[in-house]
Amino acid sequence: KPIEEVRDVFLQKNEEFARNALRVLGIAYKPLDDNFKEEEIEKGYTFLGLAGIIDPARDEVKDAIEEARMAGIRTIMITGDHKITALAIAQEIGLTESNEAITGIELEEMDDDQLREKVKDVDVFARVTSEHKLRILRRLKELGLVVSMTGDGVNDAPAVKGAHVGVAMGLKGTEVTQEASEMILIDDNYATIVNAIEEGRGIFETTKGFFRYMLSTNFDEIFLILTAYIVMKIFVNIPSIFFALPVQPIQILWLNIATD
Repeated sequence: KPIEEVRDVFLQKNEEFARNALRVLGIAYKPLDDNFKEEEIEKGYTFLGLAGIIDPARDEVKDAIEEARMAGIRTIMITGDHKITALAIAQEIGLTESNEAITGIELEEMDDDQLREKVKDVDVFARVTSEHKLRILRRLKELGLVVSMTGDGVNDAPAVKGAHVGVAMGLKGTEVTQEASEMILIDDNYATIVNAIEEGRGIFETTKGFFRYMLSTNFDEIFLILTAYIVMKIFVNIPSIFFALPVQPIQILWLNIATD
């Protein structure tokens, strides 16, 4: 049958596959003889059908996204996949409950101010190029956010390089993207990023607690020595007995050993 007679059927089936989070390929063939011309190589194909390919998310991704959300970290999907497929995957892993997504074509029609407003709420961007990714990244940074970008392909390298923290995939990532990044995931797992953030925040809180403890335990020593120094500067004509140190170095050392 001519493709025009069955076009609507295939388009409907393509959308059905996409809503089931499948990446859809169209398959066609054309016999070539030895005298074929290069300008005719993409014409006259016989369409065979559609093939739906599933690339399931890791089991731990959904929990990791929820854990990140509870920690105040927002996850955004920026992909070259079809809009419907991207939305279906995003909803499946709990990244968004919205049915709104922006495609690369729609993004090109927006100016920077419009895009800056959109990135506040939209969590899924589909059919985008490397230039689109970099543009989205810049609008997020203009909102005063700390932005991390993950990627594996060559087209991800500019955005990975432009992020505050660029993250490349260690198993599937290209060498260009790995060189542009600050961190490389050796297991290509999003949950590892969440675990790294959790460890980093723990170290930061521990460091703050240490400095807080040190300042509080040594404040009395600082206050005593500072007060004595001020008194000595004010009453310069008082006999030299008042110029004696209020606390001897050996005493300070003993206090530090005993309290720390």
